[in-house]
Amino acid sequence: MSEPTSRKPPLSFETRVDDLAGVLRVDQIRTDTLVQLVQHWAEPKDRDAVIDALDALASVVHSPRAEGALDAAVEAVEDTAGMDTAQVDVPIPDVRRLLGELERVAGRLGRFARRVPGQRGAA
Repeated sequence: MSEPTSRKPPLSFETRVDDLAGVLRVDQIRTDTLVQLVQHWAEPKDRDAVIDALDALASVVHSPRAEGALDAAVEAVEDTAGMDTAQVDVPIPDVRRLLGELERVAGRLGRFARRVPGQRGAA
């Protein structure tokens, strides 16, 4: 990714260093995911169930897999750990800031949309 230009890099749109893709950064989702994952660990039986689900996910990640196996293993971890949907509330000032950042990213990417073989331009 290129040097951050956002006033709030943990919640931002930037242009990838090669200007061929945009990058959406939402650090709060990672934080929430980790916190939700370990919330059930205080109870040993719940901890064991979460660890078992993580072990199953690791097995899927490190082996050839059938279509949908990764999604199913991730969903099993989420269900076992009682995780919420990966989303964050975005207050109005940040919506406006993100819109401006997205418009800048779209403008940069638009310059290259017709030049990249195999990549479709904006609709």
